[in-house]
Amino acid sequence: QVQLVESGGGSVQAGGSLRLSCAASGHTWTHHSSHCMAWFRQSPGKGREGVAAVCSDEVTTYATSVKGRFTISKDIANDTLYLQMSSLKPEDTAMYYCAAAPGRPVLPLAPSVYTIWGQGTQVTVSS
Repeated sequence: QVQLVESGGGSVQAGGSLRLSCAASGHTWTHHSSHCMAWFRQSPGKGREGVAAVCSDEVTTYATSVKGRFTISKDIANDTLYLQMSSLKPEDTAMYYCAAAPGRPVLPLAPSVYTIWGQGTQVTVSS
């Protein structure tokens, strides 16, 4: 099974940038013809929210709250997923998780369709 490990989280002031990485190992997502990978976040009092997704058809999907500020990308050769975050806001503070889903979900930002999850990396944005 695929194992996902996130890194790159930290503390940053509002307006700053961070780049999150998600390294995949085992039977990686690149072995599936149809799949999606995504970033989710969770903060106290909130459920797990979809942030950005990229699927094997190269279609990307972003939450309205991060559109224009975050960019999802993948390095196929190194089995790594990235989330470049810029113009960070305090409301972006959360634990960020990467995830993988087999097939091609109709709603790629829905947490329920993802079967493989990392353990998360904390992002804290201060004013």
